[in-house]
Amino acid sequence: MKEINSITLEIISNGITSIAEQMGVILAKTGYSTNIKERKDLSVAVFSPEGKLLSLAQHIPLHFSSLSGAVEVLMKKFRKEDIHDGDVFISNDPYSGGGSHLPDLVLLKPVFYKGELAAFMVNTGHHADKSRKGPTIYDEGLRIPLVKYYSKGEPVQDVIDLILLNFQMKYERRGDLNAQLITNQFGADKLVELIDKIGFDTYKAFCTKWLEYGEKKARVAISELPDGEYCFEDYMDDDGAGGGKVTIKTKITIKGDKISFDFSGSSPQNKGPHNCVPCALKATVYYSMLSILDSTIPANSGFFDSIEVKAEEGSIVWAQEPAPTSDRETTTQRIADVIFGAFSKMDPKLVTAAGNGAMSYFFFAGTDKRSNNPYVYVETIGGGSGARFNKDGLDAVHVHMTNTSNLPVEALEMEYPLMVEKYALSENSGGAGKYRGGMGIVRTIRILEDSADSMLVSAATERSVSKPWGLEGGQGGGNASIKIYRDGELILENAKPRNIVLKTNDIVEMVTAGAGGYGPVSERDKETLRRELREGIIDENWLKEAGVEL
Repeated sequence: MKEINSITLEIISNGITSIAEQMGVILAKTGYSTNIKERKDLSVAVFSPEGKLLSLAQHIPLHFSSLSGAVEVLMKKFRKEDIHDGDVFISNDPYSGGGSHLPDLVLLKPVFYKGELAAFMVNTGHHADKSRKGPTIYDEGLRIPLVKYYSKGEPVQDVIDLILLNFQMKYERRGDLNAQLITNQFGADKLVELIDKIGFDTYKAFCTKWLEYGEKKARVAISELPDGEYCFEDYMDDDGAGGGKVTIKTKITIKGDKISFDFSGSSPQNKGPHNCVPCALKATVYYSMLSILDSTIPANSGFFDSIEVKAEEGSIVWAQEPAPTSDRETTTQRIADVIFGAFSKMDPKLVTAAGNGAMSYFFFAGTDKRSNNPYVYVETIGGGSGARFNKDGLDAVHVHMTNTSNLPVEALEMEYPLMVEKYALSENSGGAGKYRGGMGIVRTIRILEDSADSMLVSAATERSVSKPWGLEGGQGGGNASIKIYRDGELILENAKPRNIVLKTNDIVEMVTAGAGGYGPVSERDKETLRRELREGIIDENWLKEAGVEL
């Protein structure tokens, strides 16, 4: 194998990362739906011809589950001689296609250089056309196993027709899928240009050395952590289907340069939509390790292969068919919380206090009178991020496994028969402490007369019951809620409402959770709180809930 030095290794890795980042821009710029073009609910990655991750652009951490899962299925399902230049594969199914929930459609393109397989370009986007909930995966929508979408450069029209037939907004789905095709083709062209410059032998040597480097860096970082076992558990408010709270547990074991995560003891899978398949669990573990360890470790398969992840089959974190998975992101947020909680037992300075801990979202659907076309509005709403040992938490941001942009009010009101009544910080929702947790968000949506019919198909938030925890004496963050008002009266309060028929001028309000504080409230901090109490910035109830005595 050709030898390459560290400088060449770094230059090539930056080149491939640049390709992945440009692909993300292309997908956002060419997408049709607000979900992709505005909110950037998308991710891209570059894999080696052996199916190993070379570069992951910084988009949505949870999406790595679908990207890697699709490649893994491809490598098992297809022989190399059955993969051709011009092929494109598509999948979304958590149990046969490597996906983690059905709205995320993955497109995968093999890249060839002078007839030899060189890489895979992979991207995913969230296709918000419908949202079904039910007791099994069969109730949640169209399941696509990993199949060819294009074969040797020609569309597989039967497959395309079958997929589009299952969506009501066909023009939008076709547009977003074409944007995904364009994105992968752009990445393939750029990779071929790079190989032309450096030579194919150098590129193949890079693929091997880059993965070895990732694993070596990871093991050095792991060996610097204190040996031992570190445990933590936390709870989700409910299972999303009327059941009780859901337990997530982890035990982290470190010995030398080895680390394992064991989630045994977590609740069984259930009929709610929060079940998490193995690839989503692993993606959450990998994200957490990237956040906590040396930031110079490359996010590649070498790094990830150094981590062992275990759980009980049939549990909420290692679900088996036919468990529904549509809201699996809610569970991954709590998985991240327990991982950070376990690391806090080792050294609280390594992590933040608990953030808002939710994938808070609205999902409205109906008919727009202005065009007589169906509409679907989906948005994920951020919240507070946890304080750390040396600074306050951030207000109104996505944390951990989600990383979408907010949909600008102007874009929302132009696209849909809806009005944003309020978009503000949830005052005093950050947990008290030497350093305060970040504040959550208040967002209210009014149904306009332009809507021929509207339904809140689904909405969800978390931490409506349990508060995001603080660290080292810091207090918990404020709770979340979802409320619906009609004619000024509260008609429903439910953190996970489903299929609510709405009338003109109904208002749906979401309040997302704040985050935990860090460290005890000092006398100097209490003076600030007394001033804020006098000025009306906080009130007695907040002080009581925060556990602060002045």
